[in-house]
Amino acid sequence: AAKEIRSLIMDSVSKVESGVDQVGQAGSAMKDIVRAFERLSRLVGDIANASREQSAGIEQVTQAVSQMDEVTQQNAALVEQAAAAAESLEEQAGVLQQNVHRFRLAASPVRRPPALPASRSPALLHRPSAALPHRDDGEWSSF
Repeated sequence: AAKEIRSLIMDSVSKVESGVDQVGQAGSAMKDIVRAFERLSRLVGDIANASREQSAGIEQVTQAVSQMDEVTQQNAALVEQAAAAAESLEEQAGVLQQNVHRFRLAASPVRRPPALPASRSPALLHRPSAALPHRDDGEWSSF
């Protein structure tokens, strides 16, 4: 009976030692899992920070593109205004040139003014003086 008890005790001690080894291995595995989780947590934090920085960068690019679009639209409007002003000045120059050619200076031959192209002569540019009879009293022939 004592041999049997001793055998049972030895078997129990062996099983307890085996259990202690398994608990040690489980503890070591848990420590590895905790370290891996901490590393994963740091990586996720780094990814979140990088995403915030990237989002801020994209927002800045979006604002810059929006400002460029606004400036481009303003420039286009200014170009249209400049083109309209240039066309108006060209028409006014043509009218002025026709009006200047009406005057005769002493010792200069009479020259006919160049005709404005049809696309450049608006209806409002017709000379009202052309309908009036022309009086040549010699007053305006020289200065």
